[in-house]
Amino acid sequence: MTGVSVDASCPVCRTATIVCAKWTLLIIRDLGEDRARFCELERSLTGISPRTLSLRLRDLEQEGIVERRTFSEVPPRVEYALTDKGRALLPIVEDMREFGARWLGSPDSALTAA
Repeated sequence: MTGVSVDASCPVCRTATIVCAKWTLLIIRDLGEDRARFCELERSLTGISPRTLSLRLRDLEQEGIVERRTFSEVPPRVEYALTDKGRALLPIVEDMREFGARWLGSPDSALTAA
């Protein structure tokens, strides 16, 4: 959240600083299913650039939300998974899914209402 003053004593502000970065909650959503490789995340997150995905994964790794596992294979394989701290964010994603379904309807219903 660039340019926004964050109250360091407020847990909501500190959490928002992490999860409100663009793509972050969608990465957490996808990793909530299972561990994933970079290319799988890139395919799942239509519209994300490889650079942005790389930066978000690095930020989440530094926050202790995502762990990166490298396998010494040829070609090298890297997988990403949520840590316990990352899995603790999944109820937020689920609450957003429920809110969207209940209050925002489906994209199809928005088209027919217009």
